[in-house]
Amino acid sequence: MRVLSVVGARPQFVKAALLSAELARRGVDEVLVHTGQHYDREMSDVFFEQLEIPAPKYHLGVGGGGHGAQTGEMMKRLEPIVQDEKPDWLLVYGDTNSTLAGALVAAKLHVPVAHVEAGLRSFNRSMPEEINRIVADHVGDLLLVPNVQAQQQLAQEGVTRGVCVVGDLMVDLAMRAAAGIPERPALLDRLGVRPRQYAVATIHRASNTDDLHAFARIIEGLRSAGMPVVFPVHPRTREAARAVHAGEGDNLILIDPLPYGDMMSLVGRAYTLFTDSGGLQKEAFVLKVPCVTLREETEWVETLEDGWNVLAGSDPRKIAAAAKRLTPVRQGQPYGDGHAARNIVDALETAGAKRRSAA
Repeated sequence: MRVLSVVGARPQFVKAALLSAELARRGVDEVLVHTGQHYDREMSDVFFEQLEIPAPKYHLGVGGGGHGAQTGEMMKRLEPIVQDEKPDWLLVYGDTNSTLAGALVAAKLHVPVAHVEAGLRSFNRSMPEEINRIVADHVGDLLLVPNVQAQQQLAQEGVTRGVCVVGDLMVDLAMRAAAGIPERPALLDRLGVRPRQYAVATIHRASNTDDLHAFARIIEGLRSAGMPVVFPVHPRTREAARAVHAGEGDNLILIDPLPYGDMMSLVGRAYTLFTDSGGLQKEAFVLKVPCVTLREETEWVETLEDGWNVLAGSDPRKIAAAAKRLTPVRQGQPYGDGHAARNIVDALETAGAKRRSAA
């Protein structure tokens, strides 16, 4: 079996770390394609190095740009690769432009599409990610959902064939990382903060970074958090951060993006996390760190149960109030049994065998 995997952004690198290793262990021929959507070294190369992900066979080098231009360029460069490699499956992760480009190219070339992290919905179609995930699900042949809630969401849209509940790769890797975090990581001393006496913030979604008024309101809320806030600044956020003078005479500590292990250590010993990232909401949940989501909705509604996550949008009063809430006590286990990679490869092999027998 040959699987062509398309990745391009941090969350996809994290998921590929586990799945690529399982594919190799099971003797599956994987062709890894990096679109270049995240092209900053600290958001790309360092993840491949630290997570020991095999070097991509192809690097499309697309880089930034508008959604249409970026997605179109990915499709243009990916299509001949898919034609040459002739994979049994084209596998995409999550909800980025890389996901959309890979799914559309495969569907048009009649190559079966496997979508990891299918079935999620924010119900906010102004988010580019929402469009990407809907399209990937509706052209997909094998929809690998993290939990029963995602399966039910697809059923409500009339999608019931090829749906498999497999668990969550990002949660599985976070579980492993959590076990190795020291009580006082050396990184905290370098930053001058103490365990459970600081917060972490990440902001990268266009709705927050391209709207300077919304971004300024978020920064106002972070400045009222009542504790130091370590802020790894995403490349697309740097200009906005400079425009509002973030980190100048306030409680914000601006740093460059961190490798996966350092980021898990930083979040794992924080008092709270502020983020508009989907992946970090789940990682905070696994690390048992309260999360404040800087959006009006979340795909990961399970994290809202028992108060582990709250939605604050860009309202500075909600952000400041949420930062000071007490740490929850109860926590469920909505994201599988820690064996998502194994379950995904099982599903690929089973579905592939059915396709061959039906041919």
